[in-house]
Amino acid sequence: MEFKELDIDGLFEINLKPHVDERGFFMRTFDNNEFKNNELQRDWVQENHSRSEKKGIIRGLHFQVEPYSETKLVRCIRGKIFDVAVDLRKGSKTFGKWHGVFLSEENKKMFFIPRGFAHGFCTLTDISEVVYKVDNFYSPEHERGLLWNDPDIAIEWPVTNPILSIKDQKNMTFKSFIEHG
Repeated sequence: MEFKELDIDGLFEINLKPHVDERGFFMRTFDNNEFKNNELQRDWVQENHSRSEKKGIIRGLHFQVEPYSETKLVRCIRGKIFDVAVDLRKGSKTFGKWHGVFLSEENKKMFFIPRGFAHGFCTLTDISEVVYKVDNFYSPEHERGLLWNDPDIAIEWPVTNPILSIKDQKNMTFKSFIEHG
């Protein structure tokens, strides 16, 4: 595993190292010692699996407020996605900034997103499957979302007219998050 710190403090791109032969490949997708050596060790309490049937779906930008804020370790196991994290840590020098990573079954990368970030992704293939670990339990009462196209965040999504859930169409603006949390 290769851990690459990104331009926003706390975000990491993790490159997996598959052993490939004529049968296919084998790779470790998690190694507690490797995460500990990179000071990213967490107590993962849930693993989620998301399947999207069409290209151009945006899921997010989702987050949970304290005490249910969560770290995510995201991997695309089928298809390809553009995965995004937005810094919501008030007082951070990168507050309100975003970073995106292309994750796919081919590149076998993972995206480590610490607590205090909103997270979302856009599907770039008709079938996309995403698996991610979290270090806190889901709490519907603490779930929030930011609008995917909020101009104050200005994410450069690879689509202009995405397929959205009704819930995600009603997410709050970044200004509303600043005012109300």
